[in-house]
Amino acid sequence: MILTDAFVAIADPNRRHLLEELRRGPKTVGQLALGLPVSRPAVSQHLKVLLDAGLVNARPEGARRVYAVSEHGFLKLNIWLDQFWQA
Repeated sequence: MILTDAFVAIADPNRRHLLEELRRGPKTVGQLALGLPVSRPAVSQHLKVLLDAGLVNARPEGARRVYAVSEHGFLKLNIWLDQFWQA
């Protein structure tokens, strides 16, 4: 993963919405799809981008996957952004 991927991932408003929902707690694709005007497959595609960027984690729970915000992924973003406030 390179840092640029995270910025590309959060550039999309639907993905930002997903991150805001996941900030409130872990959720499945079905739960996340309820808050968006896109299909479940589209939500899955957005989550794949966020996974590839290291911003979310997924864990299996029966036949479903439960998604959550990756603190480690956001820590890397924060560290990179913090350098601009330390001037």
